[in-house]
Amino acid sequence: MAGRYPDLAGQGVLVTGGGSGIGAALVKGFAAAGARVAFLDIAEVESRNLVSELDGTVEHLPLYIRADLRDIDALRGAVERAATVFGGLRVLVNNAARDDRHDLETVEPAYWDENQAVNLRHHFFAAQAVAPHMRAAGGGAIVNFSSIAFL
Repeated sequence: MAGRYPDLAGQGVLVTGGGSGIGAALVKGFAAAGARVAFLDIAEVESRNLVSELDGTVEHLPLYIRADLRDIDALRGAVERAATVFGGLRVLVNNAARDDRHDLETVEPAYWDENQAVNLRHHFFAAQAVAPHMRAAGGGAIVNFSSIAFL
């Protein structure tokens, strides 16, 4: 059983890459704690399955928003949608990443740019989009995860 944290109850939480893996575990944990969780992911089947799995087991059913985080306008729109639905956001967990394994010699500029877009770039722009909502709420928390691919 997940812990209940009174300061999370009813608060708006946004998780990027929340449809599977560590992100899905984060969505489940925040939802079990009573938070109102939105999550962004490109993986539609896994994300919809997660929402179905949690239906009837948590106080607030998570909101899945399909978004390709490489598209900054789509990311900004998804943040605004979550903030509007929840009446604000207090927590952002930048979790989305792709963990490709590769040899140093095989990295080309296009591959490098794609990995930066998936593993780093959206972190900044998600924080930028969420910051006004946190200011309006009187504060918040941003947690950034990344892939080991930076190595």
